[in-house]
Amino acid sequence: MENISYDNSKNVINKPLDFFLRAIMSLIGVTLIALGAAFMRSGHVGIDPFTAMNAGMANKLGTSLGSFQLFANLALFVIVLIFDRKQIGLGTIFNMVLVGYEIEYFSTFYSMIFPGKISIPMMVFDAIVGILVFTLGTSIYMATKLGVSPYDALAPIISEKTHIEYRKVRSAQDIIFMLVAIIVSGPFGIMTIFTAFFAGSLISFWNNTVSRELMTHIDHFSQRPSLHDAAGGLVSLGKRGYDIVSSAYQDTYIMQKQMSGYTNTEIEELIKKTNDNMRKNQQVQLILNKRLESLNAELKERKANNK
Repeated sequence: MENISYDNSKNVINKPLDFFLRAIMSLIGVTLIALGAAFMRSGHVGIDPFTAMNAGMANKLGTSLGSFQLFANLALFVIVLIFDRKQIGLGTIFNMVLVGYEIEYFSTFYSMIFPGKISIPMMVFDAIVGILVFTLGTSIYMATKLGVSPYDALAPIISEKTHIEYRKVRSAQDIIFMLVAIIVSGPFGIMTIFTAFFAGSLISFWNNTVSRELMTHIDHFSQRPSLHDAAGGLVSLGKRGYDIVSSAYQDTYIMQKQMSGYTNTEIEELIKKTNDNMRKNQQVQLILNKRLESLNAELKERKANNK
């Protein structure tokens, strides 16, 4: 009975299966982080402060980004291991070992597809695609709850030990690493600042639209593994992705139409689409409520078992 638990609907949760699926999603999240960073790096618009510093140091020392980033992560990993090892998980290992090497791989692949000098429109494209993919990967990676990167674990440790507000510690940490990146001629740019201070809103967006629902589907599949449930989850996520793209297009369309006004037919169509989106959001809310009930029941059972 060690590998299973129960939710409030008495459905068995297969913990090894749940862990395996979350590990796969953590690996996908890490890969997306690297892919997004590669777009920003190749577009010369800047990457996150930690990677920017590592890239600069790697260039100074004549080594690869992957190798130096692994070394830097190992140094931070020792600190996390000493002061707060509960933040370490399989996802931590994925992040610290793979991201640097994957950025190099994707950057090389990028240069093969887009050879030549980078133009201004291409830089804008790389910045937009890069930050969207980077934040999506970060959201999925964090949602699995299989540990955080050593760099992300550093600020909470300092905040807890010094009793300084986390936001202030994290801001100071990012600023310090950005300054070091500039000193060592790392790939610093506008997206370095954006990823440090403004990427949180995009990560929250992906949390609310993709990652939490994805984890809910994984939990449900772990309770009742079947091809039908897997297909249903993929279809649901596919619809969610379509809704996000469709909504973004619709917002752009609305802004354009505001210049010339709407016809009655267009207004009726917008009302219909708005009602459809509201119903879909209600369905997501029901899924999240069920997940919350399941978590509360699990916590209650664990507290009862510990008495």
